Amino acid sequence: MSAFPESTAQAPGAALAPSDARIVSERSEARERVDAFLRYFRRNPTLIWGLALILGLLLFCAVSSLLWDMQRIRPLSVRALQAPSWALPFGSDRQGRDLFATIVAGAPLTLKIGLIAGFIGVGIGTILGFVSAFYGGWVDTVIRGIVDVGLSVPGLLVLVIIAVTIRTAITTDQLALVIACLAWLFPARTIRAQVLTMRERAWVQIALLSGMRSWEVIVKEMLPNLFPYLVAALVNSISNAILASIGLEALGLGEIESPTLGMTVYWVLYNAALINGWWWWWAAPIAVLVIVFVGLFMISLGLDEIANPRLRRAV
Repeated sequence: MSAFPESTAQAPGAALAPSDARIVSERSEARERVDAFLRYFRRNPTLIWGLALILGLLLFCAVSSLLWDMQRIRPLSVRALQAPSWALPFGSDRQGRDLFATIVAGAPLTLKIGLIAGFIGVGIGTILGFVSAFYGGWVDTVIRGIVDVGLSVPGLLVLVIIAVTIRTAITTDQLALVIACLAWLFPARTIRAQVLTMRERAWVQIALLSGMRSWEVIVKEMLPNLFPYLVAALVNSISNAILASIGLEALGLGEIESPTLGMTVYWVLYNAALINGWWWWWAAPIAVLVIVFVGLFMISLGLDEIANPRLRRAV
């Protein structure tokens, strides 16, 4: 017996075992994906800036909620109509609420409304768009007719009617569901158009001829290829939902005691803060809304390359 154990290390030119080769291949693919993402971010700095604005706003609100007295969002918690100072960075409104605490609590609620309505809208629109374009026939005719009629009616008018018919006070979650009632119309139309072009491609026809069922082709083949477009559609849907919530709340159709940005704008209009010169009352919510919409717009602009086939590059 040899005094030294046999070495288990492979010679430099030795072939890898199948399991080792698979692990090396998976690691190589993972590195390629990471490199592709990094190259995409470097080519699209607007996406980085947009994400930085939204995430920075959420981080600011999260940290501030831990360091600030959030009980000041209640009426009569501070002196009314105080200009910005060290004690009240954003001043106070006529109800005696600390506007800094109101903005810190209200910005995430407004984004929450947009996220709920956006996800529901894009989810329903994706399902209906795939069903309409892939199966065609009378199903396509019915869905396309409903979408065309829905898009021809003023959306804000329909949302106002729906909100008014709810007799109880509308919570933020209910407001998101009201907005989601129409948020699926535009995604359904655009996703249907994308699926119509994708359905005629060779790899979809080959998948059908290979024996795959229709739903398997949709879920396993078509949906992953359309995922970048769905992400961009989701960002646009969130932006539109936030804008719709601001419009409804500015009309007084939101929850009166809610500190959302839309209800803050409602109280600004109700108390004529613009006319009375209480500039700090409307400056804070408007500035936060600008940050939100600019951030979402930059994210949408940064995702345009992977959502728009004409701009898509090989990575």
